[in-house]
Amino acid sequence: MGCIRFRSALSLGVLCALSACGSDGDRPVEVVVLGDPGAGFVTGSRLPPAAQLVRSATAEGLVGFDEQGRAVPALADRWIVTDDGLSYIFRLRDGTWPDGSDITGETARAALVEAMNAARGSPLGGDLAVIDEVKAMAGRVVEIRLKQQMPDMLQILAQPELGLLRAGRGAGPMRLTRSKDVAILRPIAPEDRGLPQEPGWKGRVRKLELEALPAQKAIDRFNADRADVVLGGRFADFPRLDASGVSRGAVRLDPVAGLFGLVVPHSDGFLAQPENREALAMAIDREALIGALNVSGWTATTRIVNPGVEDDNGTVSERWTGRSLEERRQVAAGRVAKWKSGAKNPAPLRIALPTGPGADRLFARLAADFKAIGLDTRRVGEGAEADLRLIDAVARYARSAWFLNQLSCAAGRALCNPQADRLAADALDEADPAKRADLYANAEAQLTITNGFIPFGVPIRWSLVAGKASGFVANRWNLHPLMPMVLRPK
Repeated sequence: MGCIRFRSALSLGVLCALSACGSDGDRPVEVVVLGDPGAGFVTGSRLPPAAQLVRSATAEGLVGFDEQGRAVPALADRWIVTDDGLSYIFRLRDGTWPDGSDITGETARAALVEAMNAARGSPLGGDLAVIDEVKAMAGRVVEIRLKQQMPDMLQILAQPELGLLRAGRGAGPMRLTRSKDVAILRPIAPEDRGLPQEPGWKGRVRKLELEALPAQKAIDRFNADRADVVLGGRFADFPRLDASGVSRGAVRLDPVAGLFGLVVPHSDGFLAQPENREALAMAIDREALIGALNVSGWTATTRIVNPGVEDDNGTVSERWTGRSLEERRQVAAGRVAKWKSGAKNPAPLRIALPTGPGADRLFARLAADFKAIGLDTRRVGEGAEADLRLIDAVARYARSAWFLNQLSCAAGRALCNPQADRLAADALDEADPAKRADLYANAEAQLTITNGFIPFGVPIRWSLVAGKASGFVANRWNLHPLMPMVLRPK
């Protein structure tokens, strides 16, 4: 007869001894990701979090991520960077693709080019614009040539979307089978991946079961001790943790950077003028928003590029410094009154937000903030027509280019600024780091003037981790690969 798992290790040991059940170490690692059921099996160039985890686990790129979010060897077991920083040369490990053909420089190059082409038109495609050429060299060697130095090149190449596929399948490090909406992932033995054999491998690893569930079901499963790790938590569901009695000791917050705010997708009505869009940004009480979301250590900002990224030269500062909230709202209210004097029956601003108690609190705050300057609001669903739409994205690397690519004209997320895009493109061709930082700062300034993005602060990302779990480390990229979770602690 099976045994019920309790949080008490003593109770578990006694019950298992009485019922002669198997060791707890024999059971699979159980991971739940917030999302729609079946999300782990989505394919394409834009993947939900569960599918990103499955893609990373089953289709390595040239490099991958470890549990701390560091780039580590994957299909390439080593690499060099030329002295000028413009060429990355990867030596591929021995091994075969799932169809039995050899992993070669040419097949890896073809798979990488295919993945890069699939990313065109997306923000990741903008990040990849720094790549000038991908070449297959003798045997198992791939060279990537850059237009300019990119210290975060390995970080970009390790992204899930750049996991390499041949005939639609990747080379591991795990094999996938499906049981209804559950992804069952089993580690592939090193010798089957072209790596040296590891003595005792079978005793060191476990299989992993991953399922995507709505937030409350995921939290309930964790509280019932039926999940080792819950991933994919965002601001919208953060209040559920206290309401559900989750131990704060189980909550892990990733110290991420990124974009968290409202984008203006089109310029109609009140939002046709940049100064009116600025009025919305001026009206927001970000300190009150911190209190409403109740996330310890959350950082508010009025900037597009998060302060403190590695190439921020400090020339772009926080907006409206020296003005109180009341003063900002007085200016904003004047702009609203001027617009209303010439407009007939102004419609409420439609704000598209996700579901969840955190999103309820966010809308309540925004409705009050905009009401204070004379504007009514209406909440709509994420897929509905809207005047303002939430963007909530974690930076893949901590440089200005990532933020500008997210809001470029090519990305199509918000009202953009072609001049900002040109400055960012010029920065790609600029070899001098100081001049490049100036170009990025000027691009941010131009985009700020457009007021197509209304920032709140940095994104919020949380996970739940049980005491028995291993292989999880909070990190600034919100990256939690599955392979480290199946390795038994030494």
